[in-house]
Amino acid sequence: MPLLAHLATTDLLIIWLGVAIAYLVFGIAGFGTALVASPLLAQFMPVAQIVPLLALLDFCAAATHLIRDGRQADRAELTRLAPLMLAGGCIGTGILLHTRPDVLLLLLGVFVIAYALYSLAGGYQPESRCSPRLAVPFGLAGGVFGALFGSGGFLYAIYLQGRLDDKQRMRVTQSSLIGLSTLIRVVLFLIAGVYADANLLILAALLAPSMLIGVWAGRRITLRLSREQFVRLVNGVVLVSGVFVLVRYFA
Repeated sequence: MPLLAHLATTDLLIIWLGVAIAYLVFGIAGFGTALVASPLLAQFMPVAQIVPLLALLDFCAAATHLIRDGRQADRAELTRLAPLMLAGGCIGTGILLHTRPDVLLLLLGVFVIAYALYSLAGGYQPESRCSPRLAVPFGLAGGVFGALFGSGGFLYAIYLQGRLDDKQRMRVTQSSLIGLSTLIRVVLFLIAGVYADANLLILAALLAPSMLIGVWAGRRITLRLSREQFVRLVNGVVLVSGVFVLVRYFA
């Protein structure tokens, strides 16, 4: 059945608002929208369609950052990670397109809950400089999770925390990696023929304004909460969303 055929007007409105909120979070906190948007979208569409859809929107949102800040990024780290991201992306895309939808739903719920618990626990803070050899597991795993769930950026952040001392350089390198990761996902899905589905492209076009509004609003909102408090609040919401995904799976 075509993607849009089973979506009522109310469903589309909920999806539109959910995507706007996800990109508002991105505009404020600067982390992946998939963790916020995917659990909601999973209530209306298969996971195998969610990731390519968000990849298109993420690419548009990240392109400006990549063009503006790409030259300030650490080229050595980009050179190490980019080929590994591509290899991991190929693996993740293969899993996404050849795994049963119900299994993907279960994996999404487990992934979202695990990430939320990891973040709420404070994450991993390297105490010493990491070896560049760690680019191999972090780059591959980030590529796999990026293609499979639309969110592997936190793995790049863990690696870069142990490699770069300059916070500004780390931030720019991280945003550049996210832009490259999104580009890789879009190209892989394009080669795989996922975007031959006109309904998917139409839905992406319908959601593009919500993405733009969310990013624009997020960059202009001043919160009483600190960024760290806000991120913890969002991770709490992500945790609850992951639980709902598992409830749907087992129901």
